[in-house]
Amino acid sequence: MAEASAPAVPSTELLEWPKKDKRRMLHAVYRVGDLERTIKFYTECFGMKVLRQRDIPEEKYSNAFLGFGPEESHFVVELTYNYGVDKYDIGTGFGHFAIATPDVYKLVEEIKAKGGTVTREPGPVKGGSTVIAFVKDPDGYLFEILQRESTPEPFCQVMLRVGDLERSIKFYEKALGMQVVKKVDRPEHKYTVAMMGYAPENETTVLELTYNYGVTEYTKGNAYAQIAIGTDDVYKSAEVVNLVTQELGGKITRQPGSIPGLNTKITSFLDPDGWKTVLVDNKDFLKELESK
Repeated sequence: MAEASAPAVPSTELLEWPKKDKRRMLHAVYRVGDLERTIKFYTECFGMKVLRQRDIPEEKYSNAFLGFGPEESHFVVELTYNYGVDKYDIGTGFGHFAIATPDVYKLVEEIKAKGGTVTREPGPVKGGSTVIAFVKDPDGYLFEILQRESTPEPFCQVMLRVGDLERSIKFYEKALGMQVVKKVDRPEHKYTVAMMGYAPENETTVLELTYNYGVTEYTKGNAYAQIAIGTDDVYKSAEVVNLVTQELGGKITRQPGSIPGLNTKITSFLDPDGWKTVLVDNKDFLKELESK
């Protein structure tokens, strides 16, 4: 006699899971043309530390994790170098990363002294008082430098452009359990932004979704890859994402399961605009860090 299958979890109950889950933004993954050059720039100009590095010659790539504190508690960058590829297209959809510092003017002067490219000099934002600047890394990725007296997480934003802000907000709320921590409409500049995350923006890293009036599509390029977020259950989380994609768009790109050789369970998906997120099992992630 065949075993009875487990009863299906009602969709309303399933959609509550992301709010109960232990979620944290872990890292942003993107590709660079010269790993050592980027490491030198991030450590000398931004003050990041190299947390771990690995080379996978059989798959012809290397990567390095850098940040302002240990991966167990901080959002970090995962830089990927593919053998022999020295240039990538960033596209029009990726916006910038952001780093918070108590003194924007001082940090920008230090970056200039080390040969960094400043694309916007330090000064207050238009219509506000927060001091910001923009600098460009060796691969062309933009970093906003913003003034913040103190923060537990200096690497504080990932900005992506989207074609329908309300749809994106619903997607990240339902699929990932994020909250809108701030929303600003600038009709005079024809854009609206929504900061989304798991805590107030001065305490953690947030996803900054930007909608430019009338622009519904952007190019993705091949440089920026994804963000990774921790979860206590990749299988249940994937079920939620699958449900939400049926309503709002997007798709699962990797069914939940272990990465060969690492035994870390993950699942990945695209949002309605095609931006990729990877969900990583929290316990497996910590084990991976312990064995580094």
